[in-house]
Amino acid sequence: MVDIRHRIESRFEGFAGFIFRNRIKTLLIMLALSMGLIIQVPKITVDTSTEGFLHDKDPALLAYGNFRDQFGRDEVIIIAINPPNVFDRQFLERLREFHETLEEQVPYIDDITSLINARNTRGEADELIVEDLLENRPQTDEEMKDLKARVLSNQLYKNLLISEDGRFTAIIIQTHSQSSLNNESDILEGFEDTATKEKNQPSKKTAYLTDQENSEVVNAVYKVVRKFNDSDFPVYVAGSPAVTHYLKQTMMHDMRKFVALAVLVVSVLLFVMFQRISGILLPIFVVVVSLLATIGLMAVFRVPIKLPTQILPSFLLAVGVGTSVHILAIFYHRFDHSGDKAEAIAYALGHSGLAIVMTNVTTACGLLSFSTAEIAPIADLGIFAGIGVLFAFINTVVLLPALLALIPLKPKPRTEKSENRETMMDRFLAAVAQFSTGHPKSIILVSAVVFILAVIALFNIRLSHDVLGWYPKDSPIRIATEKIDRELRGSLSLEIIIDTGKENGLYEPDILNRIEKAIAFVEPLEFSDVFAGKAWSLTTILKEIHQALNENRPGFYKVPQNRDLIAQEFLLFANTGSDDLEDVVDSQFSMVRFTIKAPFKDAVKYDAFIDTIETYFKTHFPEAKVTITGMMALLFRTITNVMISMAESYAIALVVITVLMILLIGGVRIGLLSMIPNIVPILLMLGVIGAFSLPMDLFTMMVASIAIGLAVDDTIHFMHNFRRYYETGGDPKAAVRQTLETTGRAMLVTSIVLSCGFFIFAFATMHNLINFGLLTAFTIIMALVADYLLGPAIMVLVNKPKELKVQRSKFSVQG
Repeated sequence: MVDIRHRIESRFEGFAGFIFRNRIKTLLIMLALSMGLIIQVPKITVDTSTEGFLHDKDPALLAYGNFRDQFGRDEVIIIAINPPNVFDRQFLERLREFHETLEEQVPYIDDITSLINARNTRGEADELIVEDLLENRPQTDEEMKDLKARVLSNQLYKNLLISEDGRFTAIIIQTHSQSSLNNESDILEGFEDTATKEKNQPSKKTAYLTDQENSEVVNAVYKVVRKFNDSDFPVYVAGSPAVTHYLKQTMMHDMRKFVALAVLVVSVLLFVMFQRISGILLPIFVVVVSLLATIGLMAVFRVPIKLPTQILPSFLLAVGVGTSVHILAIFYHRFDHSGDKAEAIAYALGHSGLAIVMTNVTTACGLLSFSTAEIAPIADLGIFAGIGVLFAFINTVVLLPALLALIPLKPKPRTEKSENRETMMDRFLAAVAQFSTGHPKSIILVSAVVFILAVIALFNIRLSHDVLGWYPKDSPIRIATEKIDRELRGSLSLEIIIDTGKENGLYEPDILNRIEKAIAFVEPLEFSDVFAGKAWSLTTILKEIHQALNENRPGFYKVPQNRDLIAQEFLLFANTGSDDLEDVVDSQFSMVRFTIKAPFKDAVKYDAFIDTIETYFKTHFPEAKVTITGMMALLFRTITNVMISMAESYAIALVVITVLMILLIGGVRIGLLSMIPNIVPILLMLGVIGAFSLPMDLFTMMVASIAIGLAVDDTIHFMHNFRRYYETGGDPKAAVRQTLETTGRAMLVTSIVLSCGFFIFAFATMHNLINFGLLTAFTIIMALVADYLLGPAIMVLVNKPKELKVQRSKFSVQG
């Protein structure tokens, strides 16, 4: 094993010599290769949609795509107004102006509904009339009183366009389902015949409304809102398109902030460590090139930046610089003594090359454990962060030496001050070595207690996907959404599709009666703070028609029990020119949409609610195909996938990194033992999550796999050098002391760089990113402590002094 290590180190030295001799060619080739990817960066896109959390082939997303193709987009923008009096002529005129301005100035609108144009179905003589509610404006107090009574008693309007107490009214904006960029889409409106379409596979790839187009819609809405919003006309905007838009805005703002802070913090740390301009500029240049190449690669493969992937820039800055630090620290030290740049580069690469290979491979493997995640952006992050780490590694061992060879550098004379600073560091590391080797059993005992307490706290971990809860409580979008959820009983929907498989199957009174019973079953449902604010379907329109055709008498607001009469009433409604049937039923009257309005809550809380509804529909519609979809279903699917992804990524990361440690360190026993200082900090971090009731969400689930990939870096450096010193000296305590005195300094510096890189996320706007940053930084620090104390303690206990073994052997023979 020693010979193999020496051969590898010799190869790295030879490679460094080759780069030094061909430094200009090396620089030009590396920059040309990187520029091929960097020029693609402007093509990168952003996606913060709920659908973006799922893979294209996810069954839930395919079902949602089929739903959108048939019925349009269920994501709506809800604009609530809380005036002194809704039923006031002056307010209604202003509402009309607001409605019309939105209709004129907001792009991609498919439908906009408010009290101004709400469906008003009535009968006059033998004629069925479907008109706008305020087609005839109330002129007298009596007419206004009549309007108020009709609005508050209308089951369709309740909790959709008017709150139950009449204090809030709403404007509902539904945007186009398909993107304006979708050249293959059929622009014709109306019923879409899906009878010939395969039920679970869209016939062609549909380009849905893009994230950019969604932002255009929401920006236009807010522009109009700002013109109308005042104390007598307070406006609140909610709905998943608005939430998605805020996520995008926050993400882009935070990303710029993170990158700036990361560069600043890393620059300060590099200056403190090296006190050279080259020691600051070279690592940052190398990492920025690697980062831009990684983002360019994402653009090539059309992988957008999503919420989890926003950590990529600051993450790669911290990790990449940490790799450069190992080479530069050795290079500057050697160069200051010898003054020979070529020899110093070769020495630095030869001395640290193997350890850098091992650390980067394990870091990349920790990240690549996410590549199989059921959450699409987590998988993307794992793949491209892993590739980014490898890009940074290649540039560090190829581009960085070429740059060092090219730029003019002068050896720095070693001053008495610098000698004293090194001596203080040496004393600190010597004290750490003395403590860890002098009290190994006590250290292991304390570690065991921490391990047990962490395992106990694990049972308090709760899963979460609370998009709204990521925002501060005073965030405008959170305030608006919570108010609308409270006053109008919900801001997103659960969609149930009932497919009878029979043409005109929905003319049958039996199935329509069961739909009515389903509405009656659903509307009182409430689990914790998740409730059904409203439910409606095809029967809602049918009851309006039937009442209107029977002299508008309230007693006829029910489903007729004659099949032919039902068919005739639907035909009469279609002949009025209204296209509202398209929103709830297909052209064959075989497939119906059932919509449930609910609040925007932590997706974990949707479990019992969705399960109860799905069980009811599948039980009461056994002959039909029942599909649960809509925004609520996608959010719940996301949290289900989080559970699967977390278990898979943790298992993959642990197994792969353990195997790598065994292979790289060169022994099963020491490889397994070396994982203990890495596992304890991870368990401690998970224990902190449980003890402090922090949510285990998309971001906190990444901490363990990322942290273990980073934590093993220091362990590899420690074990790599410990084995070298132990093999030559035979004394484990001396080997620990020598290892910490030589490698301990680099371990400390890289851990500080990495932890500071993650502490930056404490300045994020959203709580989930703050938790992610603090937990990852905490884990890195705990991993350093474990490598300083627990690792040496284990090595001292399991590795006996070689000389003592020989002496005991001789004594036993003589005896």
